[in-house]
Amino acid sequence: MKPVLCIRNDRDDTLGITEAALGEHDVPIRRLDAFDARAVWPDLEEISGLIVFGGEMNVDQVDRYPYLMTQRRLMRGAVDAGLPVLGICLGAQMLARALDARVYRAPVRELGFKPVRITEAGRQDQLLGGFSDGDRVFQWHEDTFDLPQGGELLAAGDEVPAQAFRFGMRAWGVQFHLEVDRDGVDAWLRAAEPTLEATWKRSADEVRDELERYLKPQQQRARQLFGAFARASGGLTDRRQ
Repeated sequence: MKPVLCIRNDRDDTLGITEAALGEHDVPIRRLDAFDARAVWPDLEEISGLIVFGGEMNVDQVDRYPYLMTQRRLMRGAVDAGLPVLGICLGAQMLARALDARVYRAPVRELGFKPVRITEAGRQDQLLGGFSDGDRVFQWHEDTFDLPQGGELLAAGDEVPAQAFRFGMRAWGVQFHLEVDRDGVDAWLRAAEPTLEATWKRSADEVRDELERYLKPQQQRARQLFGAFARASGGLTDRRQ
C-alpha cells in the first residue's frame, strides 16, 4: 500500500512509537524532514495519509521557515482530498491554521504529563475513543489554537482548553505528544537542558520521574489511536489479533 507521510519539523524528533505502531497494521511510512532543503515533497496521490509532528516554531513564522507554508498547503489539500490527516503538537496548530483558525501564545507553557478531559464527541471518536477523563498525556508546547469553524472539540485541558479536535471525519489535531517514547523525550531534554528550568519551570529529573509513572499507559492508548489511523489509511487488521 501507499505509505503514510510523516513530516518532521525538529531534528531531534525520533517519531517515537509511530513507525512500530503503524507497522503492526502493515502500514509503511515515508519520513520527510521539512527543514532539509533537499526534501522531495510527494504529491497527494503518492501517500495514503499524512502525519505532521512537532517543532519549536510558531506556525506563522513562514518567512523564517518557508517550509511551514508548504506543509500548511499540503495539509489543507489532504483534508480536501479526504486523506486521513493527523497533526501532533505543532502539527495540530498547523492543521488549525490550514483551516483558517487562529494560532497564538497559550496562557501557560505546558511541559510534562497533564490531565485531559474527553468530550462526548471524543468518547465517540474512532481515534480518541481510547482516552478517558483524567488520563495524563505528555505536553511540551507554548502555543495553542482556536477550534476551526466546523471542527469538533474532542479533548480539553484545564489550563489550555484546546487539546484535540476533529475536522470532518478524517482530519485530527492533537496538541499533546501521544507518540513519544523515552529515548525521544530524553533527546529533547538534552537539547533544552541549558534553559529548561528558566524557560519551562521544570527540571529534567522531574520530567523523567513523570515518564516512569505515566508513559506506559499513554503508549497503550496511543497504539490504539495509531491503529485506528492505520485503518483509516487502508491498513490491515492488527497482526497480533
